[in-house]
Amino acid sequence: MISSNDFRTGTSIEIDGSVWRVVEFLHVKPGKGSAFVRTKLKNAETGSNLERTFRAGEMLPQAILEKRNKQYTYRDGDEYVFMDMETYEESRLREEQIGTAVKYLKEEMEVTVLTWEEKVLEVELPNSVTLEVTQTDPGVKGDTATGGTKPATVETGAQVMVPLFISQGEKIKIDTRNDTYLGRES
Repeated sequence: MISSNDFRTGTSIEIDGSVWRVVEFLHVKPGKGSAFVRTKLKNAETGSNLERTFRAGEMLPQAILEKRNKQYTYRDGDEYVFMDMETYEESRLREEQIGTAVKYLKEEMEVTVLTWEEKVLEVELPNSVTLEVTQTDPGVKGDTATGGTKPATVETGAQVMVPLFISQGEKIKIDTRNDTYLGRES
């Protein structure tokens, strides 16, 4: 159990059989009446948002989330196979469970899998990945680093906007949080 006074951004609580994460919270002490905590919550399974007010000191069940480091090993049909880095057990996830992270998954990549009561809530990629450009328009002499961008497809199939001087076959670093080009890798 956790008190509403102990809410912090990222705290996970259980309401009506599902996990909600605190996105924002505000402790309010009106001049008249008792204190309360106004929160914005996000459902960890569906992504829906909820604004809810709790009495100060109200006890709620805390959702115990488990983080496990796993390595993506291969794809089997419509399932992605991961190996637990501690126990070496295999687990299979569907594309819906992985979400948007699937576009940067590369074999042998280590990810963090967040679970609650054996249900996968989220697959967290590293903040940046290095991937090879498999298709992009050729660079033209005179293109500069500040001149503009063009679309490029990387080895996992994801599309990223890159500077004009990037050519096919180069390895680039991509920020997985906002799908942006970070630089070249040698």
